[in-house]
Amino acid sequence: MAHALGRLAASAAGHWKRSLAIVAAILVVIGGASALGGGAFVDSFSTPGTESQKAIDLLTQRFPAQSGDTATLVFATGKGTLKDNPAIAQTAATVKRQPHVTGVSPLQLSANQRIGFLTVQYDKPAQDLQRAPGERLADVSSIGEKAGLEVSRRGPIVDQAEQLAAPVGELIGLAVAIIVLTLVFRSIAAMLLTLIASLIALAGGILLLRFGAAFTDFPSFAPTLGVMLGLGAGIDYALLIVGRYREQLAAGDSVAHSARVANSTAGTSVVAAGAIVVVAIAGLLATGIPFVGRMGVGSAIVVASVAVGAVTVLPTLMGAFARRLKPKNPESVAPSRAFGNWATRITKRPKTAAIAGTLVLVALATPVLGLRLGMPDDGNDAKGTTTRIAYDRLAEGFGVGFNGPLVLATDNMDALQQTKAAAEKTPGVAFVSDPVISPKHDAATFTVIPKTSPQDPKTSDLVTNLRDTLPNRVYVGGAVATLDDMAAKIASRLPIFIALVIGLSIVLLMAVFRSIWVPLVSAAFNLLSIGAAYGVVVLVFQTGMDVPIVSFVPLFMFAILFGLSMDYNVFLQSRIREEYLKGATPEESVTRALGRVGRIILAAGAIMTAVFLGFVGDPDVVVKTIGLGLASAILIDVLIVRMIVAPAVMTLLGDRAWALPAWLDRALPKISLEGEPEALPA
Repeated sequence: MAHALGRLAASAAGHWKRSLAIVAAILVVIGGASALGGGAFVDSFSTPGTESQKAIDLLTQRFPAQSGDTATLVFATGKGTLKDNPAIAQTAATVKRQPHVTGVSPLQLSANQRIGFLTVQYDKPAQDLQRAPGERLADVSSIGEKAGLEVSRRGPIVDQAEQLAAPVGELIGLAVAIIVLTLVFRSIAAMLLTLIASLIALAGGILLLRFGAAFTDFPSFAPTLGVMLGLGAGIDYALLIVGRYREQLAAGDSVAHSARVANSTAGTSVVAAGAIVVVAIAGLLATGIPFVGRMGVGSAIVVASVAVGAVTVLPTLMGAFARRLKPKNPESVAPSRAFGNWATRITKRPKTAAIAGTLVLVALATPVLGLRLGMPDDGNDAKGTTTRIAYDRLAEGFGVGFNGPLVLATDNMDALQQTKAAAEKTPGVAFVSDPVISPKHDAATFTVIPKTSPQDPKTSDLVTNLRDTLPNRVYVGGAVATLDDMAAKIASRLPIFIALVIGLSIVLLMAVFRSIWVPLVSAAFNLLSIGAAYGVVVLVFQTGMDVPIVSFVPLFMFAILFGLSMDYNVFLQSRIREEYLKGATPEESVTRALGRVGRIILAAGAIMTAVFLGFVGDPDVVVKTIGLGLASAILIDVLIVRMIVAPAVMTLLGDRAWALPAWLDRALPKISLEGEPEALPA
């Protein structure tokens, strides 16, 4: 592989005009295919085989008029009552005339008649309708406000309109990347080369993802997650290769030979690291939950694209930027004295460093013991937002359980009275509606209002009790039931998923490093980093903000972080191995390697952290959680694992780190990496 990558880079850099034309042609083809044959991203959060999914399927089939999403307009007054209020009547009449609205329910009033709401039914999901319906609801709210009423809004239609229109996360990440790359390279040209190559590869990945949407249902969040991962990983990969390329230029090599060496060494590391990321994220297919698996596959497509772009597009641009990339001062690409001195301190007292770093990671992970899975709702939104006001008013007027109703769906038409009676007698139920019959009279649905809030564990207990007591073919659905079913399914598949991801990654690393110990300790390092990141998320969101963690978020974080942590692991370990094969002692190989790639890893980690932190400003609490979790994990991995624990453990392992039984050496495929004789052209 190293030979092939080297020859590819030498040809691309030596004939960059031809190569650039090929890159442009490929992008045009992918873009055309995406525009003409690409599909749309959808939100289909199905969990096959669960009772809540059976309820959803029954409602979708038998109640087609209610297949779209809804919005709720909430009215409140401090004096008098809302009964027969002309402003509310005018609001309802105006909303009925709006596009895609199929109906507006009669005004429902609280016991004191000072709080009321209208439910607006739409003909399509919020994702399909985009921002316009929610914006129209915001405009029509002025009718009630001019009459002195407090008007607030909530529901999927409103949430869609409240999403950020500008790519704030990406822009923050790019701004930080420009600053960090300029400081590391001390060259505007090298910074531009890295960014341009990364963005071209990222664009190709997103276009491929859109084209793939024609063949499978990728969730609407897939492009956001793909950009989040692809931007950070793409810049990291390009940073490593460009750093090695400039080292060779400073040593006096030609442009073509420098590109060849960079691609056959650092480029091979990038391919190996990217492969592990793809394996880890695509491993989400093992969960058995379609939208989770497709989210993983979508992200894997983008990461694979940026990894391929790093070893194809980047060498092409190396040739185009050749005159401006050679360092004016060779010292700028020389081994870092600061990182070399730091590594020397670690290798002198490796046991102390390893124990201290591990204790810090364990301490950061401790809050995970109090992890509480749940579904954040509008009650977790910032005070003063329209969704939070609506949530609080509905809880005040109709009870805390009103914000998390359960849905009973059944095609057992002979048991409707029995169903209602059994539900009303179940402890924890505040109200059961009369049955709503389907147009063909072949199904019915009830609304059950719990006495407790959606995030209260007692509401989950109520779901279980209802399922135990209701007649046959009566399915309990609703947000709480769906989340509980999803969490149970994830828990049942989690051991398989973790074993698959870790097992495949270890085998791949064994093939790359020809070692048993390096893959095993690498997996252990990653697990410690992930545990620490979980601890930070629990501490910030659950403890600090009283926001439960969505059940699939830890799963996503594990897949993504296990893969991304391996990036920095491969960057460091490959350079350690290269120095070791050149004849350095274990201590010297660690010191030299960290001196060479320490600042690259630190810079890459800073960029990746900034990209992820940019998504903390997103109004969606799931995006916030993932952004903070990934950012904290990368920061922890770089500062503690790669700079302290990994060098210390590699020093303690000594020569044993690179031992591999002969039978295993024969069984594993040969993948030459940095430092292998066949990987370094003369």
